[in-house]
Amino acid sequence: MEKKNLLTYEGLQKLETELQDLKVVKRKEVAQKIKEAREQGDLSENAEYDAAKDEQRDIEARIEEIEKILKNAEVVVEDEVDLDKISVGCRVKIYDCEFEEELEYKIVGSTEANSLQGKISNESPVGKALIGAKVGDMVNIETQAGILEYKVLEIQRSN
Repeated sequence: MEKKNLLTYEGLQKLETELQDLKVVKRKEVAQKIKEAREQGDLSENAEYDAAKDEQRDIEARIEEIEKILKNAEVVVEDEVDLDKISVGCRVKIYDCEFEEELEYKIVGSTEANSLQGKISNESPVGKALIGAKVGDMVNIETQAGILEYKVLEIQRSN
């Protein structure tokens, strides 16, 4: 059985929009590039043709990947997230005991994770350790860099 892909509603919309763009816009663009490259004649040494075919392959692979994610998607209704404990779809404020600083993360499914946007996966070491924790809890996370110690300060809806 394939595992469920947990998604927030925002993440679901993003994937659906990307899929639509790939199918409607990008496919046409790459087909046009291939057509133009073909018209240049000899395909054996045609870099534009090779590049367009590579791009086409990448687009089709991404379409397949998104469709697979969506097929097994389970959307987390963020309005129904239980704010007593940390779960997917909530925003959490934690205190890093070693560096004495507050951090804020949104806990998301692995397909939406983006550390630059403060979105951490429920499957990452930090995300996994935080899931189920309550305000006031101390959470120890074993990483390659050693043990991190966080105190949960706040749990809130992400929207």
